[in-house]
Amino acid sequence: MSKHVAVLMGGWSSEREISLRSGTACARALEEQGYRVTPVDAGPDVATVLTALRPDAAFNALHGPAGEDGTIQGLLELLKIPYTHSGVLASALAMHKERAKTVMRAAGVSVPEGRVVNRHDAARAHPLTPPYVVKPIAEGSSMGVIIVREERSHPPQILASDDWTYGEQVLAETYVAGRELTCAVMGDRALGVIEIKPATGEWYDFDAKYAAGGSIHVLPAEIKPNVYQRVQELALTAHQALGCRGVSRADLRYDDTPGGTGALVVLEVNTQPGMTQTSLVPEIAAHAGLSFGELVRWMVEDASLGR
Repeated sequence: MSKHVAVLMGGWSSEREISLRSGTACARALEEQGYRVTPVDAGPDVATVLTALRPDAAFNALHGPAGEDGTIQGLLELLKIPYTHSGVLASALAMHKERAKTVMRAAGVSVPEGRVVNRHDAARAHPLTPPYVVKPIAEGSSMGVIIVREERSHPPQILASDDWTYGEQVLAETYVAGRELTCAVMGDRALGVIEIKPATGEWYDFDAKYAAGGSIHVLPAEIKPNVYQRVQELALTAHQALGCRGVSRADLRYDDTPGGTGALVVLEVNTQPGMTQTSLVPEIAAHAGLSFGELVRWMVEDASLGR
């Protein structure tokens, strides 16, 4: 009898639409792999739904708060349903960008300098000398990220607006010029490294991530072999330091600009990386010889409790 997998998707975070895309793609691939699949749009009644379904495993395709921050992981532990990706602590830790940086720094991983500030204070006066980046402490998909350029005399006023929905505290970080790199980790090994170049605009924002043709992916990244290897080492070290399981993806910046610092820093680790048609992890896995179906099969077979 085939294994019954509940694919958790949707949810109620700002990344709901991306999660639905990820979940739909994974559910289809798992069915093609021979699993019995039940897609679950995770709402407030998700515990009741899962209790009734009693699946053999849960494939977590949720993104953002509640799905990626240890909340759903704790529920799955209580229900004793084995699940994919990272466990309660690693999920909560990686989602909180500032706490994650503290742990990664202690493990020898270079991270950007920065500090947590109240959003209204950051709107009144520059929290750092420009250029710098302001981002929500616990969001993904580049939601709410603002780059403050050197020529900008006033801090971003959107931070003090009623339209700001990403929390009262924000993280201000020194802007690192150069290349945008990302590296996937699968189990105990780092896979390939992609350089991401936005097709339009200046950086890898939400549209560049999810619009068709929004970004150019260079795989393998065209960087020196020793730098490529160092990116892999940093991704794996960060994954292990945070206690991640299954698949994760580290995002980095590499300053190889003329006269630049040469800095290579980890911005964050994504414990629930996107699994859409334009997503990075399936592309990296394919470069390593794994089809999308083989990737999601590995993730399901890796599912467990006590992660």
